[in-house]
Amino acid sequence: MEYSCQEFKVGKCEGQKLVDGESMPLVLHPNNGSDNIDFLVSTLKKNKDWFEQMIIKNSAVLLRGFDVKNAEDFNEIIEAFDWDDIRYVGPAPRTHIYKRIWTANEGPLEEFIYYHHEMVLIKESPKKVILFCEVPPPKGGETPFVPSFRVTERMLEEFPEAVEDIESRGLQYTFSAPSKNDTSSMRGRGWEDAFGTSDPAEAEKRAKALGMDMEWLPNGGVKTILGPRALTKVFDGRKGRRMWFNTMVGMHGKEHSSALMADGTEIPENVVKRCQEIIEEESIQFKWEKGDVLFLDNFALLHGRRPSLPPRRVLVATCK
Repeated sequence: MEYSCQEFKVGKCEGQKLVDGESMPLVLHPNNGSDNIDFLVSTLKKNKDWFEQMIIKNSAVLLRGFDVKNAEDFNEIIEAFDWDDIRYVGPAPRTHIYKRIWTANEGPLEEFIYYHHEMVLIKESPKKVILFCEVPPPKGGETPFVPSFRVTERMLEEFPEAVEDIESRGLQYTFSAPSKNDTSSMRGRGWEDAFGTSDPAEAEKRAKALGMDMEWLPNGGVKTILGPRALTKVFDGRKGRRMWFNTMVGMHGKEHSSALMADGTEIPENVVKRCQEIIEEESIQFKWEKGDVLFLDNFALLHGRRPSLPPRRVLVATCK
């Protein structure tokens, strides 16, 4: 589908790349100087099918230069579409702000949040992750993202046998979580908050529905086991691209997590290390401006967070 919507004009942004003929992100500015939030919401409602196609086509779409001030405005943008919410399940500490809007990861700003597909290990991942910058950081704090298919292509070029071996065996992950939230850690979300209950039996039931097994720890925390999981996936409508839909690098050999082949075999260290380098090489370093709204195709992009100086306030919505 070609670009065609007279209410927007196409722009550029720092860090933008041309990937397989598509601009990432596609930058849309107000046309004819109309930056009003009501006009933006009305335009999105009238062009929602087209806009969703742009998200799939370009993997990332940035609305910049519109008068989006707060969580209420951001929520209006989200509700312009017919996208259902999907409850976040994961280790990041987050706070509910307004209706469908939450804070993004509240872990320490000085830490780097590694590239990932949102909820990649859960049976149902969100199709879209939408981010709004209420307060841009004075330095750092970019939200870099990576076209996932490019990682698969390059890993197959350099490690064809290892990739297919891991794919055939599958991956198994473990992750430990405390009982209560710990905002001093970027992975400090407690299991009570994550599963919406303080009852261990109910938490186990909900975890099982999400495809997780649980082991209880002496300190009241929990170890979750997830697997087998695929290394790559192909999603409808995305040119048959094979996405690097895993968190092998992000969880391999970490203090509170692990990533192994599903039969317990270690993943070769050189494969993990080189994959980490490739992901960084393919990254698009997106820098926030106040009022930005960034739509990410979660099936096509990994994303992360660069360390930053405070303050930084980015809000998020996750949708099916």
